[in-house]
Amino acid sequence: MQSSVKQKLLEAFSEANGEFVSGQALAEIVGCSRTAIWKHIEALRSEGFELEAVRKKGYRIIHKPDKVTENELLIGLQTEWLGKEIVFKETTDSTQKEAHRLAQEPFKEGTVVIAEEQTAGRGRMAREWHSPKYTGIWMSVMLKPALPPYKAPQFTLITAVAVVEAIREVTGLEPEIKWPNDILLNGKKITGILTELQADADQIHSIIIGIGLNVNQKEFPEELAEIATSLAIEKGEPVSRSQLVQEILKNIETYYHVYMKDGFTDIKKRWEKYAVSIGKQIIARTVTATIKGKALGITEEGVLKLLDDEGTIHDIYSADIEINKTAE
Repeated sequence: MQSSVKQKLLEAFSEANGEFVSGQALAEIVGCSRTAIWKHIEALRSEGFELEAVRKKGYRIIHKPDKVTENELLIGLQTEWLGKEIVFKETTDSTQKEAHRLAQEPFKEGTVVIAEEQTAGRGRMAREWHSPKYTGIWMSVMLKPALPPYKAPQFTLITAVAVVEAIREVTGLEPEIKWPNDILLNGKKITGILTELQADADQIHSIIIGIGLNVNQKEFPEELAEIATSLAIEKGEPVSRSQLVQEILKNIETYYHVYMKDGFTDIKKRWEKYAVSIGKQIIARTVTATIKGKALGITEEGVLKLLDDEGTIHDIYSADIEINKTAE
């Protein structure tokens, strides 16, 4: 089945909100015969969709598989432009690398690269990211805002808020943000965010936001078991990955518009509300120094403000941080 036909069918079912769509209506939407529609419906069934067919009523989708392919994500996607163009890979080295390759050519803003498995997933500072098949959300979002490069770091924080609120909405769990790019549940990591930039001196060409989210893993390698967890482990039941992706994309699009129109102030307040370290004694390890002190908050540029014991306020642009439990 051609992808354009699939997309038209899936959009029709999505707009129907669970109601029946007649074969004739589908034929007119797609531009083919009713016999051809039946063949396309059978093709969707072969991909794991459950469709009900009732004489004189038509068809409706009653269940979609928990995959993260273009088809599954388009049904119910509540965005204007983000995620309307999806590049799906069953297996890839890294969605971030794939997005960088795509960004060498003109691309549609809001394109999402998503995979069922990464063989060379990576986080900040080139750290490996464990990305087993069919368990998590491994995706990269491609943006090209008309902004100068110094405005790019805020997109990591925008994405963190979007992901936290999506998790809260879909699962009822209450994750926290660890500056600059981690999301935790019960003190263990569930999400990493990697924001990379392609830019000229005065203009962003592209921002590529990589999101790795542990969703349905039941266990982790020994070296990660003490520091990582998944939504399924914390909730005690599997979570719909496609629903979570849709909610994340909706939130990113919403806060993207807020940032472009009104700046970072409102998003900053939300970020600080979810932050695990604000107001606490922390240890910040930068490339050049280790600084201990109280995390005061973040600036409009997303810089962490840290007050040390001598009363000096440090601007932390990049660091690994941890709660200083000996000082609590």
